[in-house]
Formats: sequence, structure tokens, C-alpha cells
Amino acid sequence: MAEQLEVKELDQVVVRFSGDSGDGMQLAGNIFSTVSATVGNGISTFPDYPADIRAPQGSLTGVSGFQVHIGAGKVYTPGDKCDVLVAMNAAALKTQYRYAKPGATILIDTDSFGPKDLEKAQFQTEDYLGEMGIDPDRVIQCPLTTMVKDCLADSGMDNKAMMKCRNMFALGLVCWLFDRDLNLVANFLKDKFAKKPAIAEANIKVIQAGWDYGHNTHSSAINVYRVETKEKTPGRYMDITGNKATAYGFIAAAEKAGLRLYLGSYPITPATDVLHELSKHKSCGVITVQCEDEISGCASALGASFAGALGVTSTSGPGVCLKSEAMNLAVIMELPLVVLDVQRGGPATGLPTKSEQTDLLQALFGRNGESPMPVIAATSPADCFDAAYQASKIALEHMTPVVLLTDAYIANGSGAFKLPQMAQLDAINPPYVPEELKGKWTPYMRAENGTRYWAVPGRLTRVLSLPIQRTTT
Repeated sequence: MAEQLEVKELDQVVVRFSGDSGDGMQLAGNIFSTVSATVGNGISTFPDYPADIRAPQGSLTGVSGFQVHIGAGKVYTPGDKCDVLVAMNAAALKTQYRYAKPGATILIDTDSFGPKDLEKAQFQTEDYLGEMGIDPDRVIQCPLTTMVKDCLADSGMDNKAMMKCRNMFALGLVCWLFDRDLNLVANFLKDKFAKKPAIAEANIKVIQAGWDYGHNTHSSAINVYRVETKEKTPGRYMDITGNKATAYGFIAAAEKAGLRLYLGSYPITPATDVLHELSKHKSCGVITVQCEDEISGCASALGASFAGALGVTSTSGPGVCLKSEAMNLAVIMELPLVVLDVQRGGPATGLPTKSEQTDLLQALFGRNGESPMPVIAATSPADCFDAAYQASKIALEHMTPVVLLTDAYIANGSGAFKLPQMAQLDAINPPYVPEELKGKWTPYMRAENGTRYWAVPGRLTRVLSLPIQRTTT
């Protein structure tokens, strides 16, 4: 049968994993996107979380999705509609089919399409495919739950633990569909569950079962696809989210400028991950403070900047409103400050899980006297690194606050990111008061390019106040 299998080469393809919020769709999607990035494909992903907090199982409002767009070259968005839809239950098929292209391949778990499941998903008949106008020839109907239980029958795992492996069976089937090397998936799981080898082995066994199911029972209407990378650039790559790339950009900028990095932040979705990530990097001289409110987050970052650090504050649209007075202060004091706005949808407190790009006019003019401030916007998850680095460079070299705009779509999505070499990054040279002005310097004295000199209190020229114990990797 392997000799008769038709393998079609594609330039790009979009896959959407969907199921209950506890079905592990985010993990399955992350593994598939990481494996795709490992073989050199361009990727862009977007996790779609339910608005409800732990909605009832099988309900329409509790469906969680993860969409990944892979391509032979660079890809810039997760795509509008998918070529392959994985629907782990009836509610997922009902709500997610609108994101599928006409003729898309659909994988369903028939064990999750019983009478009660169909009732919860508000189907009117048992002919759910006919009711939605779906061609059965494009559907891989698999008794997924039953097969996972059979696969792990001798593992000693209880029913709850076995059910957690259902996502891996679906992943194995998708890996067969796209001719992926299961060794890459196995290595990922061994690293992720390094302290739980039994769980890693169980998941690897289920993935292999999913791959075997596709290989042995595939319909003549279903093809295997391969997305070959056209141009391969040597280097170390990782699958990175926009928020993590932003954090790394700030760290790299502070390292390049020889400064401590200070983040003053008040937790707010979808920007909080930047605070979480930076708090892990104390060895790089990073200081993070979870402040009592948005105002103190911005004011404390400005105080750190006054003291000679790279001051950064992170928030979303509602927080920018509260920070505006401290941002005005940064303008008139002419101090470097980066204000990260991870935009979300709607006015007032906003919609935390939805994305919009509607804070631009607020970023440009939302201050007293419409005080001027540079604004930089990232274009993709991987571009967040460069955007954060350049925002920091402008702030430090021109002694000005800078607004960095991303959004929930970019922040939570991920892409293939080539790790840069520090030597290849642009130099960052803050305008410290030169030695020849010792005893002559006054506030707001200008350098040749019109930028005011940076005088760190207590020191005429730059001296790091605290030694930074750096780790080498």
C-alpha cells in the first residue's frame, strides 16, 4: 500500500486543531508547529482559547482551537481558513467548520459523536455531516477514543490518564497526513516529559498508533501532503511566541547597551507573559517588579530609567490610559522608556481574549498637548524581537519614551525564529555626558544630534552600579 500512496507537494497548508479546552489541542498544535519549524518550514500559529472559564464538556462555548500555517517559504499569518480540520467532538465540528476551506480534509473522533454529544452541540439529527453539508469522502472518521484505550490497555493507566492521550493520536494521524518524521515528535516528548518517562512513552506509543491508522486505512480520496522548504538558511531556530520574542528583544538591547533591564508591570491579559518570561532571567541582569497598579508600573520604570537602567513597562490598551500621565513625565524629562502595548479588542476594559489593532491613535496622541512619542509596531511573532530591540535602541540613543505596539494575535501566536548573534545586532550607544563636560554640564544641554545628554545621578559617566553575574550557555 505504501507504494500506491500518492504524496502531493504543497507550497503552504493550514491545519486547525479543535476540541474541548481539556483535550490538549494547544499542545498538539505546538508540537506539530515545532516539528514543522525543525524541518525548515516557515510557520505562523494562533491559539484560539474559549471565552468561558472551563465551560461544560462538549458545549459550544468550551471549544478550544489552535491553528498553524506552514509554508515552503516565509509565512506571515496563521491563515484565514484551514486545509485540514481536526474536530475532537461534535461541538468542535459545529463551531469550527466555518474556518475550513471548501473540500478541506476533516478528522473526527466518532466516539465523541454520540446522541448526547450531538444534543449538546445542538445538532437536529444524527446525520451531522449531511446536516452541515459536509462531503463524507473528505472526512477521516476514526473511533479515536476506542483506539487509544486499546493501545494503552496494558499500560496500567487509568481511564482519565488514557483520555489525556487522545490528542496525541490525532497528532500522529496529522503527522502521517503531512509525512512528518515521528522521531522528531518523540524527541520533543522525551524532553517535555523528561521527569515522567512513562508518560512520554505512552504518548509516543499513541502517536505511532495514530500514524499507523492513517497509513493502513487511508481512503483513496485522502492524499498525503509534503511541504518542502525551498530555501534553507543555516542557524539555530526555535518556535517562539510574540510575547517571548518581545522579552528576548528587551534582554538583548539591555545586554548590547551594557545596562540593567527593569520591567515595571501590572498583570493584564494578553501582556502578562512578558512579565512572566522576563522574571526568569535574573542571571542576565533583569529586574522585574509586579506593581500595585498600572500607574506605578510606568512610574517605577521611569524611575529606573532616571537611575541609569533600561526602563520598560508592559500593558494593554486599558493600561495605556492609566500610564499616560507618567508617559507625559517621560516626555518632558527626556528619559528613555519603552511602553509595550499588547492590544486587545474593544473600548473600556476591552476583550482580553480577542485581538484588535485600534490603539494607534491613542499611542500617537493620547497625552496632554499631544506630546510627541515614537511608535513602533511589530508585524509577526518573530518580528517582536526586532521591534523590541529597535524600540529600546531609539529610546536609549534619543532619550525619549517609545511606544511598542503588538496585539493579542501576534503575542499569543508563534513563528519560526532564527536566534541572532549578538555581534550582528545594531550597536546601542546612549548619549552619556562626555568627560570633557565635567563641571560644565547642565540639564538639557544638547549633543550634536540634538539629543540631550544622559547624566546618571551621582556619576558623570556610565558606571554600572551593580555587578552583573552573567551565565554562559
